[in-house]
Amino acid sequence: MNLNQIHNVYFIGIGGIGMSNLARYFKNLGKQVCGYDKTPSVLTSELIESGISIHFEDNINLIPSDFYNENTLVIVTPAVPSAHSEWNYFIERDYIIKKRAEVLGLITKDTFCFAVAGTHGKTTTSGILGHILNEAGADVTAFIGGIVENYNSNLIGNGKTITVVEADEFDRSFLHLHPNIACITSMDADHLDIYGTSEAIEESFVEFASKITDKSKLFITKELPIEGVICAINEEAVYKVFNVRIGDGSYVFDVQTPTSVIKDIHFGLPGKHNLMNVLMAIAMADLFGTPTKVIAAAVASFKGIKRRFSYQIKTVDKVYIDDYAHHPTEINAVNQAVRELYPNQKVLAVFQPHLFSRTRDFADDFAKSLSAFDEVLLLDIYPARELPMEGINSQWLMEKMTNNNKKLVEKEDLIASILKSEATVIVTIGAGNIGELVPSIKKAINETL
Repeated sequence: MNLNQIHNVYFIGIGGIGMSNLARYFKNLGKQVCGYDKTPSVLTSELIESGISIHFEDNINLIPSDFYNENTLVIVTPAVPSAHSEWNYFIERDYIIKKRAEVLGLITKDTFCFAVAGTHGKTTTSGILGHILNEAGADVTAFIGGIVENYNSNLIGNGKTITVVEADEFDRSFLHLHPNIACITSMDADHLDIYGTSEAIEESFVEFASKITDKSKLFITKELPIEGVICAINEEAVYKVFNVRIGDGSYVFDVQTPTSVIKDIHFGLPGKHNLMNVLMAIAMADLFGTPTKVIAAAVASFKGIKRRFSYQIKTVDKVYIDDYAHHPTEINAVNQAVRELYPNQKVLAVFQPHLFSRTRDFADDFAKSLSAFDEVLLLDIYPARELPMEGINSQWLMEKMTNNNKKLVEKEDLIASILKSEATVIVTIGAGNIGELVPSIKKAINETL
């Protein structure tokens, strides 16, 4: 299939974070873009403002008439149910229908592709790399799985020849990609509802790594069972972060590359996990030939990703941070960053578990991670694409936690419970719809200050 011959692109599920950046991309290419989504959101509003027509009713009569031709590509998200009438309309008429991952595969086949893989860190690493390349003037488009603060968008640039993509292991999507340079930030067990075992996940990452035949173009951490260029923090490696200190609330560090040392890089994202993320982005940009001065300046100006340790309130008396963490390793990273920045302060974590299967598979690890906070408010599990599982609920998870100050709360009681807390640092955590509550939580806390 040749994307150049496609004039119209129709999205079923256009409002998702990954689908919406593809929609922006095709709009930038001059294609006619429109689509359906189940519910309006901030993302769909922004797409509509950019000139993309979107409707929120599953109705074939709402598909524009000029999309009824062979030059239309239909892109569907896995979240759409098989009974969806618009999807079935296109299937019955033999339209070209692709999953998002397949379309990214087609795009990366025709561009120089940087692929960022790993069970954690993909979005931040991709965001930093896209920002570096864009600041360097590269002809780049970066598809980001979150809203980059610098651009208020999940798409960086509008280049035609270079792409930065998140190589997503979910549903083995990353095996569709055609990477020229890649990194793997981590390989923890996740998505066991898809893979079944941690060994199956590892095998999938090994298969992804095999796409990079020249292993000097694959960056890895030292513990991964894969051949590649080692990146490390305070340890001997081909690319190394060292001399790490904190100044004015930001990390300052040096980076050893194969040919030089980049000194005194300023980086505003907290947490040791982000040091590895930024190192991976620096390594990939350095291999590509980006000048070290440009790399250092871009890293210093990177503002982060919304819902990735995003400060909502930052005063002497109260700090409120929102984060997308939905895996025990990510929750540990949030806790580590908070403790480093705010030692000896009481921390309240508000957590919404994401998926029944993930909660079941990692229950003991979740309990241990959450028990490290001084106080926890636990919301019901956000089901996303899943049906309830007998015996798997937030009450069951909470009973596994060892800290005494913990409570199960309903959404409507959440703000009152937060305001009762004596904690000076508050973090909301989760990948479900907890993000929609952030503005009202922020408003309520501000009113007490």
